[in-house]
Amino acid sequence: MAMADETITQSRLRNLATAAAYGSAGVTALGMLATGVVIGQALIARRAFPIAEHPPPRCDGRYGFEHPGTPVRLAVLGDSSAAGYGVDAPRKTLGALLAAGLAEQLKRPVDLHCVAVVGAQSRHLAPQIERLIDDDPPDLAVILIGGNDVTHRTNVPDAVRALGDAVRALRVMDADVVVGTCPDMGAIAPIQPPLKWLAHRWSRQLAALQTVAVVEAGGRTVSLGDLLGPSFAADPERMFAWDRFHPSADGYAAAAAVLLPSMVSALAEPAGPRPAEPDGAGVRNLYAAAAKAAEQTGTEVAPATVAGRERGPNGRWAHLRRRAWRSVGRPTDPAHVP
Repeated sequence: MAMADETITQSRLRNLATAAAYGSAGVTALGMLATGVVIGQALIARRAFPIAEHPPPRCDGRYGFEHPGTPVRLAVLGDSSAAGYGVDAPRKTLGALLAAGLAEQLKRPVDLHCVAVVGAQSRHLAPQIERLIDDDPPDLAVILIGGNDVTHRTNVPDAVRALGDAVRALRVMDADVVVGTCPDMGAIAPIQPPLKWLAHRWSRQLAALQTVAVVEAGGRTVSLGDLLGPSFAADPERMFAWDRFHPSADGYAAAAAVLLPSMVSALAEPAGPRPAEPDGAGVRNLYAAAAKAAEQTGTEVAPATVAGRERGPNGRWAHLRRRAWRSVGRPTDPAHVP
């Protein structure tokens, strides 16, 4: 079935983004469920998805406390993957791996506050941000969201808009924002063809639309794409947790290795769009960058300027970059934050 390998063209992405901006229901996953067999498969898959039996380990605390300097305040928001569901110790969660990796790269302590919630969809980001308001605002926020929007067939425009609003709210707090876009949900075992091919397509389109919304709101994205695909399929015993749905400790380490370089760059680079190099290398209009990133795992898309301008004839400029992945070692459990 050809749709599994369909490339998201720039023109199609522009049309989808326009529909999302104006609230059209025409791009919802529910609208794609055209046949009884696919609807039946969706119901079977939903029953096969595991129900969370207990909360994930709490990973809040200080990492890299052996380093000098003022701690970096890191917030992690999103769904069960952001919360670290599927592992049995705080140090194995995605948040802990990101905080420890960031501390090692910057040689500074990192104070982590994880407000991610198991089962969260994009519309649940606003309450998570509310939980951050009473604390010191984060220097950096990392969001992982989208998988549950696909599996629950959420209205795509609503999901994209909610993510963009969340990024804008965090930017108002002067936080840098890195979003890991929707992974390929077609790789999940309970989903079988032809629903598998549709889930693959929905995931890729949602990831591209997330990139457009996030960059327009002043954040940057990293495509997780098929991170849950070939490498996980090749070694499911190691990369998946006991439920065969969430990543294992090794799976979370793989995700952290993809996200960490962009986190370091977000803190190191001046706020706002980054000027393009004189030759314009790596700079495209946002729609082209988002479509390309959705096809290549680990690709970062961030705001850019060309000749001092944020927009060109085809829309906003964006940097498209492939950063070297950084391996992440196992941290110790977090220290109490005073």
